[in-house]
Amino acid sequence: MRVEVHETALVDAGAQIGDGTRVWHWTHVCAGARIGENCSLGQNVFIGNRVTIGNGCKIQNNVSIYDNIVLEDQVFCGPSMVFTNVINPRAEFVRKTEYRETRVGKGSTIGANATVVCGVTLGRYCFVAAGSVVTKDVPDYALIAGVPGRQIGWMSRFGERIPLPLSGEAEYVCPSLGETYVLNGMVMTIKAGQESK
Repeated sequence: MRVEVHETALVDAGAQIGDGTRVWHWTHVCAGARIGENCSLGQNVFIGNRVTIGNGCKIQNNVSIYDNIVLEDQVFCGPSMVFTNVINPRAEFVRKTEYRETRVGKGSTIGANATVVCGVTLGRYCFVAAGSVVTKDVPDYALIAGVPGRQIGWMSRFGERIPLPLSGEAEYVCPSLGETYVLNGMVMTIKAGQESK
């Protein structure tokens, strides 16, 4: 395997990119970036120096991933979604020492034109609807929508809505993967022994 880099893309010396990753038109990867295997970086993507991207991530067109952002494996970033890394930016005052870390859990989806405000953690396999604004931590498997984003439901690992309430005690078997989801209070998990690796 190898890394495919389009002739219009710029990959600075020192950037670490895993096998099978493709870097498309007019994308810039800074020297300190660490990108896993089998990722896709779409057109006009920017990857900062202090960025870690896991394996199998798909970054769609016009997404900038700035310093202090971590994407775990199999994260999907929809077209033109936005990350930030400064909570109170001003052009007049340099705040590069105040960047807040944002972490996106394994298997998460962030829809087109959504915004993720810095300093939050998005749980594993959560789903952020297109156009939403995430301002606080998101639980595993949560479905988030609106401005500001709020939880409106649950999503399976396969990416289908789980028909359970936001809280309570209940179980649901995913018809696509056969996994059993367990709701305990306001926490969703997959039954022990069925978790994805």
